Amino acid sequence: MIKLGLFRNKEVKIFLIVILLIGALGTIACTFISAIAAFITGATSLLTIFTYLFFIRWKYKQLEKLSDYLKRVNDGDYILELQDNEEGELSILKSEIYKVTLTLREQNEQLKKEKAYLSDSLSDISHQLKTPLTSMFVMIDLLCDNQLKKSDRIIFTGRIRAQLERLQWLVQSLLKLSKLDAKTVVFKRQTILINELIEKACAPLLIPLEIKNQTFVVHADNTPFICDFNWTVEALVNVLKNCIEHTPSGGEIQILSESNPLYTEITVRDSGSGINPLDLPYIFNRFYKGRNASEDSVGIGLAMARTIVESQGGGLEARNADTNGGAVFKFRFPKN
Repeated sequence: MIKLGLFRNKEVKIFLIVILLIGALGTIACTFISAIAAFITGATSLLTIFTYLFFIRWKYKQLEKLSDYLKRVNDGDYILELQDNEEGELSILKSEIYKVTLTLREQNEQLKKEKAYLSDSLSDISHQLKTPLTSMFVMIDLLCDNQLKKSDRIIFTGRIRAQLERLQWLVQSLLKLSKLDAKTVVFKRQTILINELIEKACAPLLIPLEIKNQTFVVHADNTPFICDFNWTVEALVNVLKNCIEHTPSGGEIQILSESNPLYTEITVRDSGSGINPLDLPYIFNRFYKGRNASEDSVGIGLAMARTIVESQGGGLEARNADTNGGAVFKFRFPKN
């Protein structure tokens, strides 16, 4: 049976009234010709009306199915079952709903990944904060002991300062990463000289370099290229820190540059043992600590470096040297 709600449709009511009027006028006109003609005209009009109502009823059923499908999609059920290659209004509607459902499913999967990533990141951040805080609480308890020797008090105070500096660096790095993720950083397009960039990046690392009796060997021309000076220095510093950490005492860290019409390339190469092949695919992942990483390593320096370079349209890759061992990091900045 046709649902009563069908007759609340304004378009259906108008169409039925028009067909009834045409049928009635046609039937009356045909009565002047013959009774058979009037009967045929009236029957044809009624058949047209019932055919139309049957078609509308079928259309309503299809719309009810689409409505149920959309309710399921709204409840998070993204099973795709609306593929329709036919022509017509309903087919076009099904096709559009199918596309929207596909987009929603992809977005839902992406949101699940981001939620899992956020959960893992918060867990990693919590762990990174918990370790120095626990250490500082222990040392503060020791400092409260009035019988503690002055020499020990100086040592513990120095260790607390070191932990606070580590926390400060971690918080600042996380804030920088959050700004990069939110794309609130506006990178400047500055024309700078490669030697100027390298000199600025090496300056804060001279003391740890001297402590480990390591040397920087720079083979770079003074070619100008375009980048954001301060952010690119930040990226280069993070890579150089990684190389210093994994290069033994007395080792050497080389910084080279190359330029061609397409891009400017800066290569950093250390004389350490290289990157473990199992770690190589993941060293730019946030909070990833390689098998040779120190206990103090956080695992965000290289991730930040790559994010900074890629945000400027460039690239940063890592590999092991083909000869003599060591890790190789290549910065690449396009000319245009």
